[in-house]
Amino acid sequence: MNPVSKDIKDMLEAESSLGLTFATDLFIGKEPTSPDNVVTIYDTPSFPPDMTLIPGEDYYRSSFQIRCRNKDYFTGEALLRDIMDQLHSRAHESWNGTLYTVIRATGEPSLLYYDQNDRPVFIVNFNCQRR
Repeated sequence: MNPVSKDIKDMLEAESSLGLTFATDLFIGKEPTSPDNVVTIYDTPSFPPDMTLIPGEDYYRSSFQIRCRNKDYFTGEALLRDIMDQLHSRAHESWNGTLYTVIRATGEPSLLYYDQNDRPVFIVNFNCQRR
């Protein structure tokens, strides 16, 4: 099973309306200093997996965070809200051999801070169930 960030990256790239391209404006685990406008996916601490006691049937309760940095406050928040709308309540999809039974946003996009170049950085967190 992949880290959840890899599968989420593939979901976001496949959503053409977002216009995101991996290693151009979409990244995993480390936000680059440039370009100005980027989306980064982070694996975050999660809940323990369910124990069904049937090999291969355990559900993992993975968590992740998506950060969006943009030169424009309103454009950055809108892009992250579009990403949230694309991912929240997705269910019963397989990505890279992993079944995602549900993806759920745990809140709405919010401003985290302004970076050293005065660019706003927004975040939204998610939980998912997968096996």
